Amino acid sequence: MEQEPDIFDRMAAQAAGVEASPLLSKEELPALSAKAFEAQNPSQTPSNVRQALQFLLAHGWLESAVKPKLFGLVAAHTTLLDALLEPLDLRVVVDDVRGLAFLAVVPGYAGDDTDESEQDDWTHPLMKRQRLTLEQSLLLALLRREFLQREQESGTGAVVRVTVDSLLPQLETYLGSTGSDMQERKRLGQLLENLRTHGMVTEVDAQDCITIRPMIVHLLNPENLQTLLLRLREVAEQGSAAKPEGTP
Repeated sequence: MEQEPDIFDRMAAQAAGVEASPLLSKEELPALSAKAFEAQNPSQTPSNVRQALQFLLAHGWLESAVKPKLFGLVAAHTTLLDALLEPLDLRVVVDDVRGLAFLAVVPGYAGDDTDESEQDDWTHPLMKRQRLTLEQSLLLALLRREFLQREQESGTGAVVRVTVDSLLPQLETYLGSTGSDMQERKRLGQLLENLRTHGMVTEVDAQDCITIRPMIVHLLNPENLQTLLLRLREVAEQGSAAKPEGTP
């Protein structure tokens, strides 16, 4: 005698929109249910929005000057993108005025169940903390100041380009002179290249200029600047304590 479908078979068949039939095996019913679900629930994420999200996940940020269409999609679908990123503890930040969009870790991700020592070593699986040396951080602060000054003069969103030569005396003020123009320029070039890999500046062009990217304002926020200032004071105090008595 042929066995009646059990309760699980009937539930699967109902979800698939078909009547339970003794001719359908238990292996066929779940597969049929999945196909019916896919047919009734097509992807709600447009392909162009998926492309924009994939670009953000691959690069971390994008500028309207370089990717205008993708930036427009991100700016128009921020709520949808935030919902898609929620399981990853990420969100999208859009700076409409400067034409910048970037990924950020949601507030409180690392601070709820970890102590201070664990937070110092924290890295998000997709968004690792950027570790900069003191010299790199100092140059970053100088570039940020230059960027904001130019914006005050020309308006927010203006393209900010500076010459490499104009940065040399500013850096020497804080780091001191090596006594060799070639060595100082090489030091600055290495620092700029490191910041370029972090997306803060462009590479040096044929006119010996760099463009400061707007991401610099968001990366180096007031809290980070305060931390840098405290660190510089510590270094200055250590240098003064190491000098022999009676030396200037």
